[in-house]
Amino acid sequence: MVHVSEEKDLTIQRRAKISEMLEQDGQVQVLTLSKLFGVSPVTIRNDLAQLEKKNILIRTRGGAIRPQRVGIDFKLHEKTKRNFKQKQAIGLKAAELIQDGDTIILDSGSTTMEIAKHLGQFNELTVITNALNIAQLLAEYKNIRVIVPGGILRKNALSLVGPMAENAIRNYYCDKFFLGVDGIDAGYGVSTPNAEEAYLNRIMIEISRETYVVTDSSKFKKRSFAFIAPMDKIHYVITDHNIPEDEKTTLEKNGVQVILV
Repeated sequence: MVHVSEEKDLTIQRRAKISEMLEQDGQVQVLTLSKLFGVSPVTIRNDLAQLEKKNILIRTRGGAIRPQRVGIDFKLHEKTKRNFKQKQAIGLKAAELIQDGDTIILDSGSTTMEIAKHLGQFNELTVITNALNIAQLLAEYKNIRVIVPGGILRKNALSLVGPMAENAIRNYYCDKFFLGVDGIDAGYGVSTPNAEEAYLNRIMIEISRETYVVTDSSKFKKRSFAFIAPMDKIHYVITDHNIPEDEKTTLEKNGVQVILV
């Protein structure tokens, strides 16, 4: 018969080992852990729940992953340098999905800026953007109508946010919304460091017929401070071939079309 103190010690040891495995492999599976430790899946799920409360892991369907949290709101010029070639390819592919006559939204960010660079080819296009740097670039294209909502300037992102921007955006209906994110998790959703930006993004999703998340693969299995939306609000994800295979599979099972560049 196992005494309470012995059982407690075994639980502590098991959870420590789970944490160690997670640190080494990046993810664990309930059924694998159940067989390894000779305990029920219910016990393992309870272990994972307790470890999640301590921010040691993020639970997923059938297991858990090591958290890679994105809490820093980097300046735009710093973001631009990261995975630049991937962002260029994503921007080009996204622009190919736009049609003459569309009304689109370009969110602020380094990847959406790469989309904007390819819009000079269109004969007629309306672009709504809360990003001042994107609006400045689009001003050079004579056939593009640019709409910029008012708002409070986020200096790090050169974007406009707040009630004025939110109220202005609600007046429109758009064909396509291109959303850049700081974190994406197939089982959780998309997120960003700034709460006001996240709220504005949710409104942009609501007023758009289709939503495209444009992100390089380094953002997967990461969560940022402010939640934007679950993946069932997203229609397409445009990313590079280094997307984790399990994330791609989960997205496609849930009806999200993944476009690789």
